Amino acid sequence: MKHIPRKRFGQNFLTDQAVLYDIIRAIDPQPDDTMVEIGPGLAAMTSLLLESLKHLHVVELDRDLVARLRKNFAPQRLTVHEGDALKFDFASIVPAADRKLRVVGNLPYNISSPLLFHLTEIAPQVQDQHFMLQKEVVERMVAEPGSKTYGRLSVMLQWRYHMDLLFVVPPTAFDPPPKVDSAIVRMIPIAQPLACDAGKLEQVVTKAFSQRRKVIRNCVAGMFTENDLIDAGVDPQLRPEAVPLEQFVGLANRLGL
Repeated sequence: MKHIPRKRFGQNFLTDQAVLYDIIRAIDPQPDDTMVEIGPGLAAMTSLLLESLKHLHVVELDRDLVARLRKNFAPQRLTVHEGDALKFDFASIVPAADRKLRVVGNLPYNISSPLLFHLTEIAPQVQDQHFMLQKEVVERMVAEPGSKTYGRLSVMLQWRYHMDLLFVVPPTAFDPPPKVDSAIVRMIPIAQPLACDAGKLEQVVTKAFSQRRKVIRNCVAGMFTENDLIDAGVDPQLRPEAVPLEQFVGLANRLGL
C-alpha cells in the first residue's frame, strides 16, 4: 500500500538513487558503527546503510511508517524507536563509554533547528552527524562572520561543531518535491570547545541578533555597557553579523560578572 506523505510531519521522501549513493559515500558506514537514522521514512537510505552496517537504530514518529519498518526489517538488524526525535534520548543508544554515536537523517524542515540544538546536548558522545536539510539552513549553519546569513544558528553550532556543506540536492530528487533546494551537511563535534556556559552564550547571541540592523552596542544595551564590549575585544560599532564566535564567547563569559 502506497504511503501518502504527511505535511504535518514534513515528509518529503528522497527517491533519487544517485543522490542516495552520494550520501552513503559521504557517510561511509562501517560494520561495527553505532548509528541512528532520524526519520527513515520509506527506508530508502535505511536499506543502503544496512548493506554495510551490522545493526542500525532508527527514530520515526509516523505510526504507519513504524509498522512498515518493523514488518520489512528483522529486529536483529533494525531497532525501531517510535517517537518524536525532539524528545528522544539519543544517548541511550550508545552502548559503552568507549563507543561513539553516528547520527544521520533527512530532517523535516519544520523541526530542523530545534532538533540540531537538541543534539548538541550529546555532542561529546557523537562521532559525527550527516544531515539533509534545507539549503538555506545549511548556509546559515556554516556562514562566516560578515556574511548576511551569519547569525544565532551559525554561532551556537560553530561553537560546538566543525561543519561542511558537502553538496546540494535539487527538489526533483524527492517525492513530493519540496519548493526549495536541500543540502547535505557534515557535523563533527569539537573535542574541546571554547570554555563557555551554553545557556549564557545562547542569551548573548539571541539578544545580539534580535536587531540585526543595529550596531552591537545598541543590540546588547542593558546586558553590557560599551566598556564591557571593549574589554571583551568587541568593537561597539560593529553589527552583530560581523562579530566572530570567539568574541561572543568572551561576552558570554562576562555575563553576570
